[in-house]
Amino acid sequence: MPVYAIHCIDKPMQQPLRAATRAEHLAYLESAMEQVVVAGPLLDDEGTPIGSMLLMEFPDRRAAVAFAADDPYARAGLFASVAVTAWRQVFPKA
Repeated sequence: MPVYAIHCIDKPMQQPLRAATRAEHLAYLESAMEQVVVAGPLLDDEGTPIGSMLLMEFPDRRAAVAFAADDPYARAGLFASVAVTAWRQVFPKA
């Protein structure tokens, strides 16, 4: 199944919103755990979350975009930007 990168950047100064929706976001990801290749926050130089990066399997880009749009973080208005692109592993060799 194809892998898609979902790259999300938070709006500035939204750490309280991120914290308030984190449990719902994690539960959402856990409900799709069989599709997750790797997932985690993007961090600034101080280690504060400033976004999210997900590599997940989807049948097509439309499904990946729909999943990203239904993320509790996205529904709460946390993100300034969301990019969904196809991704292929080159290294390490699978």
